[in-house]
Amino acid sequence: MINKTDSNVTFFETRSEEETFNLAKTYSQIAKKGDVIILSGDLGAGKSVFTRGFANGLEIKDYITSPTFTLMQEYEIPGKDYKLVHIDAYRIDSNEAIDIGMEEAIVDNIALIEWGELIQDILPTNYLHIDLQRDNEKGFDYRLIKITDKR
Repeated sequence: MINKTDSNVTFFETRSEEETFNLAKTYSQIAKKGDVIILSGDLGAGKSVFTRGFANGLEIKDYITSPTFTLMQEYEIPGKDYKLVHIDAYRIDSNEAIDIGMEEAIVDNIALIEWGELIQDILPTNYLHIDLQRDNEKGFDYRLIKITDKR
């Protein structure tokens, strides 16, 4: 895994699902109550793998799947007074997100929001943006992961 940092932007290259999972697990260790993390990237880029690794790092034992149809899942974090809220914003707009209570759900929790850029206008201005990009010329499991810290 290669890492390059440029001010508030850090780049990683991963070459397997396991490396992406482990990177997310590492990032979960610095997450804190109130953090909002936007995950972006094409379908199949690894947003759900990243979320599973992140949850694993928080010692969440539940099986994590993308909330594509449920839109939002909440997971208890052992020993904490807050939850991991996993949101998939692909099929909704900001008004629908408000209607189903997403704004309230992310307050005082850790929120991982797949396709969060689609509802960015209702999210806090301080967030971590993780963009996962594939490059099949470098290998099927290759990912360039750009992490921008706007916290």
